[in-house]
Order: sequence, then structure tokens, then C-alpha cells
Amino acid sequence: MNTFSRRLSLRAAAIACAALTFASAASTQAAPERVRIATVAPKGTSYDKILRKLASEWTKMSGGATKVSVYSGGTQGGELAIVDSIRIDHLQAGLLTAVGLSKITPEVQGMQAIPMMFESLEEVELVNEKLQGKIEKMLADKGFVVLFWADTGWVHFFTTKPARTPDDVRKLKIFSWAGDAKAETIYRKSGFQPVPMETSEILAGLKTGRIEAAPMPPFVAMATQVSTEANHMLNLDWAPLVGAFVVNKKTWDALPADLRERYRKSAIGAGRLIQKLGRIESEKAVAAMKKRGLKVQEVDAALKAEWLTAAKQAWPLIRGSMIPADVFDEVEQIVKDHRAGK
Repeated sequence: MNTFSRRLSLRAAAIACAALTFASAASTQAAPERVRIATVAPKGTSYDKILRKLASEWTKMSGGATKVSVYSGGTQGGELAIVDSIRIDHLQAGLLTAVGLSKITPEVQGMQAIPMMFESLEEVELVNEKLQGKIEKMLADKGFVVLFWADTGWVHFFTTKPARTPDDVRKLKIFSWAGDAKAETIYRKSGFQPVPMETSEILAGLKTGRIEAAPMPPFVAMATQVSTEANHMLNLDWAPLVGAFVVNKKTWDALPADLRERYRKSAIGAGRLIQKLGRIESEKAVAAMKKRGLKVQEVDAALKAEWLTAAKQAWPLIRGSMIPADVFDEVEQIVKDHRAGK
């Protein structure tokens, strides 16, 4: 081989070696060493179990390069704290309700925060389908990638004493999400007595009398033993509990493209299961809690109408404050069109 050929071969070898070194380094950087998932969902619920299974699947899919772990039950703080932790990459993902997601972009509350806007879960799903696309873009623009949405049925009032009418509940100190100042203000203007606290403090608050009422899905009331203290439930579909599983965009973009697709597919399956089991668990929870002494206050047409009047009085306070006016109007129009058969 002549001198020129040898130099050409050495140069090609050097370029190939550099390329391999760069690819290896990129590959090493591409897979984050840790993905920490947090939620306030109680440990032992379907939320918790499904997330832990998802974490195990993700770890295996990465060949063990990325260790995925779950912190449930509010061990990483309330939803506001979880959002802040995801922003600074202390946590990388979270299963959040619309309350937590609204700290990123307020439009999310259109899916959850309008009391008695929806008459069925079908209407909830319809509105969510209409809003999710643009809300996902808003969340992505702020550094959060949505992998799935889910609802778990209806929120009901659990109280320490019988409470049927709006005035009955207004006499009670009621749980309000810590950090959600707008919701607290709307509660007060509507004549209620909100007490801001973290969800992990609800049971202790009921035991000490700091609060006397808490709105939540039945399966959460059972899982957290809230129903042992607040053993009266108003069987009124107050509002849906809607949430999403989000990942820090920096973490998500760092994953290899093929692994992202496998993670996304796995997450979508988990979301469908969470929604299905969450709704079923809420129905079964009521029956189980009744056997343990829960007293259910049934709602007839007249009482429902009274609650609807009270809810609608709060709508002008919610519109433009908690929820941007255009999103509120869109939700209301979607529901009206659906009921009119359009």
C-alpha cells in the first residue's frame, strides 16, 4: 500500500472511530438513569398498582438502563409540589388531576372544575376529547408531555354529619386543595367554608375537626379511610375527577425514539386500565362502605335542582377566573350541542 493509500485508510479509520465514539456517547446520554413518577393517589389503589406495573415495564423495556420508580400517596408533596419538582427535574413524571395540571395551564380545569356541568360520563368524555388536543400542545409548550388522560367517575361529598342541601354543606368546614387560591375564593364567595390543605392531611383534619367535609371519589374515601370519619355521603354527581400522566419534556426527548414509542404504547394501555378500574372501584366502594356503616344521602329531582341552582351561581365566578372564558364557553356549548343532538 502506498503512502497516500495508508494515510487515506488511517483517516477513514479515525473518522469511523470518532463516529462510533460519538454514537456511543449519544446513546449513553439518551437513556436517563432514573425516571421518578409521583402522584397523590393513595397507595394500594388501582392507580398505584397500575403505575408500579408501568414502571416495571419501562425499566425492562430500557434493558435496565433506566430505573423507573413510583412515589404515591403524596409522599413527594401535593400536586403543586409535584409539578414544581417535575419542572426542576427532581421528579420526571406525574399522574396529576386537573387541579395540579392547571398550575401549568389553566385551560385544563375546563374538564373538571365546573360543578354539575355534566349529566353523564359520556358528556365528560366528549368534552375531554374536544379539549385534549389543544391542551396537550399548551402543556408541551411549557415542558410537559401528556402520555394519557383518564377520569375515575364522580366526586361526592363525604361529611361528618348528615348534609343534604347546599346550605347544609355551607355550614361545614370543607377541604380545599392547598395552593388553589382561586378555588378557595370561589368557595367563599359561594357561601362555603373552605380549609386549604394537602390531600394527605384530610383524614387527620376530619379526626381533629379542622374540616367536616371532603369532596372526593368513593374509592379514594375508602382507600384513605376517610369514610370512617366522614361516614355520610351525598349521592350527588358533583363533578368528575379528571387527570393525566405527564412526563418532563427534557426527559422524554432524551429517550431513544424507538423506546419513546414503546413507552407511549405501554402508558396508553395503563391509562385505559386506570379509567376502567377507577370507575368500577368507585361503584364497588360505595357498597363496601355501606356495609361498614356509611350512610348514603340519596338525591331526588327536587334536591338535584336545588344543587344545580347553587352550582350555576358559581359558574360566573369560575368563568374567566379559574377557567379562561373562551374555554368555559366552549365546554358549555359542547354540552348544549350534545343534548340537542347536534
